[in-house]
Amino acid sequence: MKHWALFLLLAIGCNVWQIEAEFFTSIGQMTDLIYVEKDLVKSLKEYIKAEESKLTEIKSWAEKMDQLTHTSTSDPEGYLGHPVNAYKLMKRLNTDWLKLESLVLQQTSDAFIANLSIQRENFPTDEDESGAAKALLRLQDTYRLDSESISKGKLPGAQHVVSLTVEDCFELGKIAYNDGDYYHTVLWMQQTLRQLGEGESSVVTQAEALDYLSYSVYQMGDMQRAIELTKRLIAVDPTHLRAKSNLHYFKKLLHEEGQSDQRMDEEFYQSQSKKEVDMRPDNYISERDSYEALCRGEGIKMTTRRQSRLFCRYHNNNNHPRLIIAPIKEEDEWDSPHIVRYHEMLSDAEMEKIKEIAKPMLARATVRNSVTGILETANYRISKSAWLADDEYPVVNRVNKRIGDITGLEMETAELLQVANYGVGGQYEPHFDFSRRPFDSNLATLGNRLATFLNYKEEPDAFRELGTGNRLATVLNYMSDVPAGGATVFPDFGAAIYPKKGTSVFWYNLFKSGEGDYRTRHAACPVLVGSKWVSNKWIHERGQEFKRPCGLTEVD
Repeated sequence: MKHWALFLLLAIGCNVWQIEAEFFTSIGQMTDLIYVEKDLVKSLKEYIKAEESKLTEIKSWAEKMDQLTHTSTSDPEGYLGHPVNAYKLMKRLNTDWLKLESLVLQQTSDAFIANLSIQRENFPTDEDESGAAKALLRLQDTYRLDSESISKGKLPGAQHVVSLTVEDCFELGKIAYNDGDYYHTVLWMQQTLRQLGEGESSVVTQAEALDYLSYSVYQMGDMQRAIELTKRLIAVDPTHLRAKSNLHYFKKLLHEEGQSDQRMDEEFYQSQSKKEVDMRPDNYISERDSYEALCRGEGIKMTTRRQSRLFCRYHNNNNHPRLIIAPIKEEDEWDSPHIVRYHEMLSDAEMEKIKEIAKPMLARATVRNSVTGILETANYRISKSAWLADDEYPVVNRVNKRIGDITGLEMETAELLQVANYGVGGQYEPHFDFSRRPFDSNLATLGNRLATFLNYKEEPDAFRELGTGNRLATVLNYMSDVPAGGATVFPDFGAAIYPKKGTSVFWYNLFKSGEGDYRTRHAACPVLVGSKWVSNKWIHERGQEFKRPCGLTEVD
């Protein structure tokens, strides 16, 4: 491939927030941790076996000595009157007890500790744990899952059901609290109290959970309930000084607001204490609502009339030599903008080989900051990616040629094949694949309402230095099935396209005039259950002059 095919070529984003966590951003790489843990368990069992063997030997020695000293102390002089007993006493105290001392001091844990120290270099960090926790909270929001269902592992499509302990729920609430996310703090502290109330044993106390819960409810503006929860906290722990101070403060605020502090009756109070507050953050925008609804399968605008315009066909790209005998199966996914899916695009062997090549190269996926033009990680893109050149890997070369045959577009100016693996709750929030040029006239055509809806910002031309033009088209290859979640959605026109292993989805990002088609703003929904592998091929404008000529109007 050409030298210009740099790692710069990434999807264009908005403002970003830096986060450092790594492991949770790729399920593929997290599988390595499974084997790390398995090796540690093996090492631990070997240590236990060695320790048990050591204790068995010590116990045997103790029993033998107990029996011997019982005999010797019953008649010391008579016992030592036998010269062999006298010799053996000298030998035991001079030699045998020293051997026992060495045995007792023997560090059977050395091998385990050494292995643990080595493997610790591969352990996740605090940022990883926090990132995985926040991913659970993101899944909870997007798919509207209640805390109890998550705690009991009741997720759609899940094969390996596992429950959260009281400590797990409490830690999720604490992570949300430390992040200033009081909404989720309330949900998970309530779940903590619920499981404690069901009798689950834990080192976490009711007072600890109520402490976080009462203050979070106050932060969310429910003063009356904050007072009731604080009273409950004081009843559980009368020595809690901060709770008493908070209660005085809350009552003062309530009085200043002109509200009465009347105690709720017990039945109403209990119903309130079990209620899960349903309050969204202030920056919750309409596009996110649309995006998350589509991820849940809601709001899809597939009408009967539109469905009647979608067809399946065998596609040979105007009798392309390599497609005449083996045409590709093409299915319309959407009519306008036109989105198609190609079935049996990649073989199982090809997909496994591409994943095998990419896995060691996976690095945290980045987006371009719309203000600075600098590539950064962002909390709205949770995945890892690698870039594969077709001149280095025959399988990549074969796939790229196939894409060129099917689309009829020039591949010399296309980007490297980007392979991505999504992590825990892996997602990529609504974004454009193409670079939005300053004063894009097409934006005016679509109107100010859409510009506001899409949070449009001018940005540096990300591809100017490459000399290949903008991203004309996107080919998205699905390289795994996803049991739940992980759809590709288009909030502007209400489409949801679901991963199907071995298929590819294709659409144009630009009109024939070269203007951006803002309808193609799309998102990768969070992966609820499973591991999502995809590969992207972004095809650029240069070289397509005769393959996709300009239209007669701006939006052809």
